[in-house]
Amino acid sequence: MPDSATSEKSLFSLNWPRAYGEPPLRGVIRSTPEDFQVDEVLGFEVDGDGTHAFLKIRKKNANTEWVAKQLARFAAVRPVDVGFAGLKDRRAVTTQWFSVDLAGRDAPDWQQLSEGGIEFIETTRHRRKLKRGALRGNRFKLVVREIEGDMSLFKTRLSKIADHGLPNYFGEQRFGFSNLAKATAMFSGQLKKVRRPEKGIYLSAARSWLFNKIVAARVETGSWHRAITGDVMMLNGTQSIFPIETPDEEIQQRIDRFDLHPTGAMWGSGELASSLEVKSLELAATENEALFCDGLKRAGLKQQRRSLRLMPLELQCKQLDATSLELTFELPAGSYATVVLRELLDFRAR
Repeated sequence: MPDSATSEKSLFSLNWPRAYGEPPLRGVIRSTPEDFQVDEVLGFEVDGDGTHAFLKIRKKNANTEWVAKQLARFAAVRPVDVGFAGLKDRRAVTTQWFSVDLAGRDAPDWQQLSEGGIEFIETTRHRRKLKRGALRGNRFKLVVREIEGDMSLFKTRLSKIADHGLPNYFGEQRFGFSNLAKATAMFSGQLKKVRRPEKGIYLSAARSWLFNKIVAARVETGSWHRAITGDVMMLNGTQSIFPIETPDEEIQQRIDRFDLHPTGAMWGSGELASSLEVKSLELAATENEALFCDGLKRAGLKQQRRSLRLMPLELQCKQLDATSLELTFELPAGSYATVVLRELLDFRAR
């Protein structure tokens, strides 16, 4: 299964098909950590009371799990007592929330935690631990330097994305440098002992690979943002889905105004929710991936659906000088800024 053992770098040299063709600009991202800024948007209001300290932290050149370990050590609690909603980039300046269960303990002076790259922005309390996925999304401010290309075409591309969205691929972060190869080894029995956290990572990588292949097939047919026979629709901003057999004008109008999105399979046990043309397309896209498909079923994952379309909110561009620009936008949880960038730019990271 050579495709599924692909590393991060060669994975994206496969160049998943773009919705709008080759990008009109080239440029460099992450020249400095400040060029890649991410602010987390929680999906709920913090109580202001409870046993869990809620800490809004700005970090630079530090990954989320490392910060969580420093908080656990400083507060003298177990690592499991520290929660966060999602992983954030290391080579970046990111703001996100952490929770620390202080039941039966006095709160330490958080400002005394002076590990490199950690800054406390806000401290409050909440009744429950911060769980993975408990966020609405993330706001991004990205600077692209050494730009070359046609700015007028770039602005046209921005307008198209604002009007229609873009394919909702999983980004390269999901695959890492060896997660697909490790998933292949795990499913084939070559990797015998796998710790639970690593197993979850490998399962997610395999599932995401299959989903990306389905997205790619829909992009190639031009149907990633329109309904076709046997589709499954998702209500915008929810996980609620419903099947359709034959799309009609009303369904497409709802898609065009972003009320509905076509979906693709997130592989697992059980029957595909799709039928007819879409089911045939999804089976064809994954027909050479039996090891991953069967492995995900054996692991106990259930069939789910994910939107094929990603809608960046408040997508704006500001040209800083002749060779640099700034992009700002908000994405829902579980989506990737690099997926937005690849429709706009042929970019490389420094």
